[in-house]
Amino acid sequence: MTRILIVGASRGIGLEFVRQYCKAGAEVVATARSEDGVAAIRALGATAFELDVAQPSAAPWAGARPFDTAVLVAGLFGPRSSALEPPTVAEFDAVMHTNVFGAMHWLPPMAAALAPGGRLAAVSSRMGSIGLRTSPGGWLYRASKAALNSVLKDVSLVRAGQAVCVALHPGWVRTDMGGSGADLEVADSVSGMRRTLAALKPADNGGFFNYDGAPLAW
Repeated sequence: MTRILIVGASRGIGLEFVRQYCKAGAEVVATARSEDGVAAIRALGATAFELDVAQPSAAPWAGARPFDTAVLVAGLFGPRSSALEPPTVAEFDAVMHTNVFGAMHWLPPMAAALAPGGRLAAVSSRMGSIGLRTSPGGWLYRASKAALNSVLKDVSLVRAGQAVCVALHPGWVRTDMGGSGADLEVADSVSGMRRTLAALKPADNGGFFNYDGAPLAW
C-alpha cells in the first residue's frame, strides 16, 4: 500500500491532499496545528498528529515505515502589504518562522522518512519566483516563498539519487488564503499536484512546477 505523509493538513490544500489520497486507498499520516484539525484528518481515515511547523520538536512519525511521498503544505500569508511597506517585527517573525524555519526544520526529517526513490514536495507559490515576478504585492509572503524555494533546492542537492525533491505552485486556489475570487477549486489544484507528483522522474529533482506539471522559472 502506498504511504503518504502530509505536514500541514488542518484545512484547505493540506486536508484535501489527505482526502484524495485516502480515497485512492493510500495509507496517510498527516499533521495539524490544532485538535480540531487533527479530528478532521482522523475523520477522513488518516493517522493524525498535532504539530506546529513553527515550533521545533521531534518528528512524530519517527520509526514509522518509509513513505512513498511526503508533502509540506503548511504556510502563512501574513500582511497583504506591497513593496516598500515594511512589516512589523511580529509579522516578519510569524511568516518567516512558518514558511522558512518550518521548511528548514521539517524537510530534513521528511526526506529521511522516504523510501528509496520517494518524492518530497514543498507547496510553494509562483509569487516566490523572481524570474516570473511582475508585481510587488504581498512582498513578505513573496520573500518567504523565495526563501522556501532556496531551502527546497538545497534539500534536493543533498538527496539527489535518493529522492525526487520539488517545489510546487498550487495555482490560485479558492481557500481561506486564496479567497473566493481565485481561479481554482481546491480539489482541482490537489488532483493536479498529485498527478504531477506521480509523474516525477529523477531528472526532475530540484525543479519548480505548476500544479499541472508545467515547469516554472525560479
